[in-house]
Amino acid sequence: MATANPFDRIKKTITQGTTTYSYYDFNSLQDDGSIKTLPYSIRILLESAVRNCDNFSVEEADVHKIVSWRENAGKVEIPFKPARVLLQDLTGVPAVVDLAALRDAMHRLGGDPAKINPLVPVDLVIDHSIQVDVNGSAQSLEKNQELEYQRNSERFQFLKWGAKAFENLLIVPPGSGICHQVNLEYLARVVFNDKNSMLYPDSVVGTDSHTTMINGLGVCGWGVGGIEAEAVMLGQPMSMVLPEVLGYKLYGKLSPQATSTDLVLTITQNLRAKGVVGKFVEFFGEGVAQLSLADRATISNMAPEYGATMGFFPVDDVTFDYLHQTGRTEEKIEILKQYLKASGLYCNYNETSTNITFTSVIELDLSSVVPCLAGPKRPQDRVPLSNMKTDFQNALTAKVGFKGYGLKPEAVERRGHFEYEGKTYEIGHGSVILAAITSCTNTSNPSVILGAGLLAKNAVEAGLHVQPFCKTSLSPGSGVVTKYLNESGLQKYLDMLGFNTTGYGCMTCIGNSGDINKSVEEAIVKEDLVVAGILSGNRNFEGRIHPNLRANYLASPPLVVAYALAGSVLLDFDVDPIGVSSTTGKLVFLRDIWPSREAVQSAINQFVLPSMFQKVYADIKEGNERWNSLKVPEVQLYPWDAQSTYIHHPPFFQSMTMQPPGAKTVKQAYCLLNLGDSITTDHISPAGSISRKSPAARFLESRGVKPEDFNTYGARRGNDEIMARGTFANSRIVNKLAGKVGPQTLYVPTGEILDVFDAASRYQQSSHDLIVLAGVEYGSGSSRDWAAKGPKLQGVSAVIAVSFERIHRSNLVGMGIIPLQFKEGESAETLGLSGSERFSIELPADIKTGQDISVLTDTGKTFTTKLRFDTPIEIEYHRHGGILPFVLRKL
Repeated sequence: MATANPFDRIKKTITQGTTTYSYYDFNSLQDDGSIKTLPYSIRILLESAVRNCDNFSVEEADVHKIVSWRENAGKVEIPFKPARVLLQDLTGVPAVVDLAALRDAMHRLGGDPAKINPLVPVDLVIDHSIQVDVNGSAQSLEKNQELEYQRNSERFQFLKWGAKAFENLLIVPPGSGICHQVNLEYLARVVFNDKNSMLYPDSVVGTDSHTTMINGLGVCGWGVGGIEAEAVMLGQPMSMVLPEVLGYKLYGKLSPQATSTDLVLTITQNLRAKGVVGKFVEFFGEGVAQLSLADRATISNMAPEYGATMGFFPVDDVTFDYLHQTGRTEEKIEILKQYLKASGLYCNYNETSTNITFTSVIELDLSSVVPCLAGPKRPQDRVPLSNMKTDFQNALTAKVGFKGYGLKPEAVERRGHFEYEGKTYEIGHGSVILAAITSCTNTSNPSVILGAGLLAKNAVEAGLHVQPFCKTSLSPGSGVVTKYLNESGLQKYLDMLGFNTTGYGCMTCIGNSGDINKSVEEAIVKEDLVVAGILSGNRNFEGRIHPNLRANYLASPPLVVAYALAGSVLLDFDVDPIGVSSTTGKLVFLRDIWPSREAVQSAINQFVLPSMFQKVYADIKEGNERWNSLKVPEVQLYPWDAQSTYIHHPPFFQSMTMQPPGAKTVKQAYCLLNLGDSITTDHISPAGSISRKSPAARFLESRGVKPEDFNTYGARRGNDEIMARGTFANSRIVNKLAGKVGPQTLYVPTGEILDVFDAASRYQQSSHDLIVLAGVEYGSGSSRDWAAKGPKLQGVSAVIAVSFERIHRSNLVGMGIIPLQFKEGESAETLGLSGSERFSIELPADIKTGQDISVLTDTGKTFTTKLRFDTPIEIEYHRHGGILPFVLRKL
C-alpha cells in the first residue's frame, strides 16, 4: 500500500511576490555535496523519484539507487514518472484507439470506464497526415491542407471526440506545426508549477523518437513506444535501467562555413562509432555556450540517430533567453530561474572546470566541423561536402550495402530522358529528383532557415534556376517560420525556386513526399537509375523518402537549396560550378552565393521576434475553420463503426479476462522471416504509401476504397485490419527466406512464396506459432508501436536477434512478444540457421531478467540466447500478455 512521502522532510520553499512555492531539495540527501557531482540528467531522475516516493510505485530504495549512481549505472532498475506525454497523430491515433478500447473492456469486465483517463497532461499534435501532393505554387499549402482533411476527416473526428471524452488530453489541430517544434516553442514548461504550488522539473515521454529535441531546452525526455506511453498516461511508472551517462565536451567555435546541421551529423557519426545505445549523452564545456538554443535542439533531435536515449543540454542563460524570445512570460521565467538555481539544476557552461563525474567522456573541437551530408542510406554515414562526388561514384559500383549499389561498370553511364513543356531533359545516376526543406530537425533553427532564404535570394539574383525534374518543398515546423521568412522578404526568393510552403508538419522525412513527375518516374524505372533525394530531415533509410529514390542524403537547408540548383550530387563544389547564370551566361559557384554568418545573424536579430511566437500560439487550441466544422458525438464510450477503414475496434482486449495467461511457451514454431542487419521499423511497419499489389490494397478494394483514396499506412494506424496487412510490407525489405527483395516470404509447409501477411494467415489458421530471426539493430528508427502490434497480430511469439533497438525491444515486451538475443559472436548465419527449421522455446516458471534461454530446432540443433526482459516489471507484463492488460487488471 502507498504511504506518505518519507522525503517530505526535505521540502523547502521559495517566494516570488506574494506566492510561496515548495520544492524537494534533493541536494540535502547527502551532506558531503556529492549530489552536485551527478550529471544534471541524473539529478532530474533523482528529483522525480524523491517527489513521487510512496513506498509502493516508487520506494525509498529507488532513491538511494540513484544517489549511488556511480556504482549502480547500467546495473539496476529504477521507476520514473514523467510529468507529461507528447503524441503525434500517427502514433497518437492508435494510442487513443487503445484508450477507447480499454474503456470498452473495463465496461465489459464490470469496472468503471471513467477510470480509463490520462492522469498526466497529454498533448497530441496532428502533424503527420499532410503530404506534398502539390508543390511549387502559391496554392500548394491550401491544396495540400484541403486534401489532408478529405483523406483524414474520420481520423480527425475521432481525435476531436477523444479531446472531449478524455480529461487531460489537449489536441493541437492540423496546420499548427510539427510536434517537436510546437513542444519546444510552446508546450514545454521547463519547470512545472502544479495546483499546490509545487515546483519540479518538466519531463516528457513521447511516441515519436525525436521527442529528444526538447533536451536542447534542458527538459528530460525521450521517445517510447505508444504502448509504454499509454501506461504512463494511466499513472504507471516507467521501469528503466539506471543509465550510464557519457559526457560530450564541446570546445572551440564553429567555422563561418559550418552550420548546426554539419555539427549534428558529425556528432552522430562520432557517437555511433562510440556506441551509446541505452545511455544518456550530456553535453558540457565552453563550446556549448557558443551554441544557440536552436543549435542545441538540432543536436538533441538526432539522439535516436546517434543511438542515445537522450542528448541533454542542462539549462543556462541561453535557455532563459530562448524562453523570452519565444514569448513565455517574464513571471514564469523568473519562477523557473529561482527554482533551477536553488535546486542545483542551473548550469554555467563557461566554467572551465567541472566536478561532474560521467561514465566516460569524449571531446569535439567545434572548429574541426566542416560542411557535410549523410547518406546515402543511413544518417550516421557522414560525407564531407568536398567528398560527395567521389563518394557517390564509388557507391554506385561498390558491393550492395549501406554504401553500395552493386552496379556493373557498364551500367554507370545509363541515362534516362523525359519530356517537359516541349523540351527533352536528361537524368542519370545521382540526379537530384527531390529537394525538401522538411520540418523535423532544422526548421526550428532560424540560422539555417534564414540561411537557406539568403542563399535562395543570392541564387535568384545570380540568374540560377532549379531543373524541372527536381521536386522542391518547404515544410515549416511552425507558423513562426513563415512569419520571419515573410517579414525578412526571403520567402519570395524561396518561392521563385519552387520552395513554396507545402504544409506545416512531418512530410518528406516520414515518407509523405507525394508523387514525383510521372515521366521522370518512368525514366528512372526504365533505366534502373540510382537517383537522389536531398532533405533537411533526420532519417534517410532506403525506401523511406520515396520508393524510387534509392540514394537519400541529409543536409542543411542551405545545401538542400544548393543541390536543387545543381541538379546532381556528382559535383565537387570546390571546382565545379553550381550552374550558369541565365542573365550573364557566366559560371556561378556555390561560394558565390553562400551567405555569410554575419548576414544570417543580422536577419535573426532583426526578424525573429517574441511577438511572432505569441501571435502564432495565442489561438492554437481554437483550431481553424475546417477543424471547428468537424462534428463529433459527446459520449463516454466510442461508437465503433465496423465498416470503417480508418478507425476499428482492436482485438487486443476483446477476449481478455481478469486471469493473466502466464508465461508463453513456443512450440514447433515456423520462422516467418529471416532478416539481416539494421531492419528498421520502416521495414516492419511502413508509414508511407500503400502499394496497389499489397494485401492491404486488396482489403481496401474489397471495402470499396479506390486506389487514389488508399492514403498511407501512417494515416490508417487506427485500423488493425490494415496495419496487420501492412506489417513487413516494405518494398525494400530483404528476407532471406524469400531469396529476393520485397515483402514476401517462404511458406515452409508447401514451399510457396507468398506475401508475408498471407503466409502468416495460413500459419495462424493451422494454429502454428511463429518466430522472426534478425541481425544487428533490429527495430531501429522511429518508435512505432505497430512494429510490435503488427507482428503480434500476425502470430509472432518471439523475435531472436543479434541486438535490438531500445524502444522497439520495449514495444515487443509491451505486446507480449519474447525478445531473445543471440550470444556474443553468434547469429542465425553463424549457427547455420536457414529459417526453414521449426523452433521451440520454453520459459521457466521462475523467469529472471537477462537469463539464458535454450532454443531447440527440429533438426536437433540447440543454441542458447539471452532473454531480453531487462527489468522485473517486464516479466510481469509478459505474464499478463502485455503492458496494457497488466494496467487494466490493476485498475
